[in-house]
Amino acid sequence: MGGLATFWGQGDAVTRSVAALLLLMSISAWVLIFWKGWLLRRVRSDIARAVPAFWAAADLQAARTQLAAFDREQVLTPLLSAATAQPNARTLEAHGQRVSQLTRRLRDALHAVLRQLQFGQVVLASIGSTAPFIGLFGTVWGIYHALVSIASAGTITIERVSGPVGEALVMTAAGLAVAIPAVLAFNIFGKMVGACEAELEGFAHDLREMQTDTDINATPARRD
Repeated sequence: MGGLATFWGQGDAVTRSVAALLLLMSISAWVLIFWKGWLLRRVRSDIARAVPAFWAAADLQAARTQLAAFDREQVLTPLLSAATAQPNARTLEAHGQRVSQLTRRLRDALHAVLRQLQFGQVVLASIGSTAPFIGLFGTVWGIYHALVSIASAGTITIERVSGPVGEALVMTAAGLAVAIPAVLAFNIFGKMVGACEAELEGFAHDLREMQTDTDINATPARRD
């Protein structure tokens, strides 16, 4: 703590700004890591319980009730709403084929859900890719600042150089400490989102087939 306090006390506005930025990036990354980890675990649990309960229901109304009971993060309910919605007869959408209307609504609902699940991924990727360079910039600036101070003192010894330079190198370590968890979390969450996406796409496909079959069965037989 003494070395860091000395480094902070001897640093200028640039050094302190870089340190504060790294601290802010670290806090943001860890908040996202804990929040997204909690969210994606809930979503995977919801999907694993809600989909079997939906298809085990006796009718659509009971299936909707079962889905609402298990879908805590609202990732499946929008797909069901899109599959059962009726377009406004006065809109261009209503003039298309029923299957095309259904596919379009399910696709839009699926994209909206995926945007919800992918929220924060860009921030983690940005932190993971830029934090090492920000830390390196802080190191270079800290070394420059330390050498200028040593030069102004008029005498250069290993004791005068090693302390300030070593403290400046802490910025590089700080940049890596911020970046590594963000990169690991980005990769893990990307895999989890991909698994959820596959399950949601399968559910949307099954809903589309169900509604298509319902429309076919509801169509009166044509008499010759």
